[in-house]
Amino acid sequence: MNKKRSPLLNWVLFFATLIVVFFLGLLASSVTERRAEQQTTWKPEVQIAKFEPRNEVWGKNYPTEYNSYEKMKESNFRSKYNGNAKIDMLEVDPRLVVMWAGYGFSIDYNQGRGHAYAIEDLRNTLRTGGPTGPDDGPMPSTCWTCKGPDVPRIMNEEGVAAYYTGKWARLGAEIVNPIGCADCHNNETMELQISRPALVEAFQRQGKDITTATHQEMRSLVCAQCHVEYYFDKHREGAEGANYLTFPWDNGQSVEAMEAYYDAKEFSDWTHKLSKAPMLKAQHPGYETYLTGVHAQRGVSCADCHMPYMSEGGKKFTDHHIQSPLNNVENSCMVCHKEKTAQLINDVYERQDKIIENRDILEKLCVRLHVEAKMAWDLGATDAQMKAVLMDIRHAQWRWDYAAASHGASFHSPVEISRVIAGGINIAQEGRIKLARLLIELGYKGEVPYPNITTKALAQEYIGLPMEKLIEEKETFKKNLLSQWEKEAEAREASMPVIYNK
Repeated sequence: MNKKRSPLLNWVLFFATLIVVFFLGLLASSVTERRAEQQTTWKPEVQIAKFEPRNEVWGKNYPTEYNSYEKMKESNFRSKYNGNAKIDMLEVDPRLVVMWAGYGFSIDYNQGRGHAYAIEDLRNTLRTGGPTGPDDGPMPSTCWTCKGPDVPRIMNEEGVAAYYTGKWARLGAEIVNPIGCADCHNNETMELQISRPALVEAFQRQGKDITTATHQEMRSLVCAQCHVEYYFDKHREGAEGANYLTFPWDNGQSVEAMEAYYDAKEFSDWTHKLSKAPMLKAQHPGYETYLTGVHAQRGVSCADCHMPYMSEGGKKFTDHHIQSPLNNVENSCMVCHKEKTAQLINDVYERQDKIIENRDILEKLCVRLHVEAKMAWDLGATDAQMKAVLMDIRHAQWRWDYAAASHGASFHSPVEISRVIAGGINIAQEGRIKLARLLIELGYKGEVPYPNITTKALAQEYIGLPMEKLIEEKETFKKNLLSQWEKEAEAREASMPVIYNK
């Protein structure tokens, strides 16, 4: 016998149905809105051509990312040791002048500002001299390589070896857009890509295929195009006459492996003006030191900390305000760490303090090595007597420079950097013992006088730099040739079309 449902149960089913229909309606509405948002958000305003160097053109399609990129023009952050403001490092530490005697860094060395200043700072540094024309000046065209997205454009037009050939001044009117979008992104898919050949070539020589890298690996590899150790190979087969940018990774990426690579080639960046040692100048081996640290071992990429993911208006994007995580602890460090901001920052400073304490010891030893070696030469030392000493100077300062130039290494890999510095101190002490014995043999008794290098000006005077002349040449360059470059670049870019989508 059938039983009738109670009126109460009917009402329950009725209201349950209403609730289900209501929430299904909300879901359908949300999906429709999201699709509409996606269509309006991703409707590109312009067509971005291959090798488009102008960051502001990319910004028309990606305003959120571009607006964050523009924040790199800020220069108001100062950490305990560095920051994003211009700092005259030779004024802060005049010993550097003696360390680099005979090399451009003894003339001028400022802490780098944000990527947005890459072109401006390179033009203004005294290291690039005061060229008067395209075939003049101390620096090769290769020095532009990491400074902006005009570089892959020129490489495509001229060919890689041709780009590496000639003087820095010949490309002054061509390379005008600072580091930006086309350096790291494909113009059609926006996927990360490698735009500089040196990294690809280094992988190939190691038997690796960089095209198999994951997206997370690429978030570090795009940085590794530039934040690495490199040198200019003047004897590359098939590129005669070029200063071919090359990574010395064939034997490995440790400080010893790269040193062995250079020693086998008898390569040196310059001969030291005082000691006559065949020197190596570390560039900025940030990627190599990062690989030896705990963050790399845990799969954390460069971008995870220096370009963390952000949210704005419900949209997730990568923050293109590339900066120190110390200025953005909440969005970078605290994704993984749960300590308080002050504690995290203090942990970084504690590591930096301990590393820099020992690095300064090595630095002082290197200065003494150069000064004492000069005394030995002045007393008539022979090449044979000095050979072992000069190699100690080369290897000790290479370790100091590797630690100093790999910006952030005291945080990225404090254990490895401590090991490198300790090795440098040992080599420097051995070199000084050899020099002490040689000086006695040459008839010198007592301690070699330490020069008065308490200021940048005194240190530059000690090594014989004609600073007034160099500054005057730079000012003439900026008044004449640089203004000409700017006019040519403005005219060329005004003729480059920007195609708007209908």
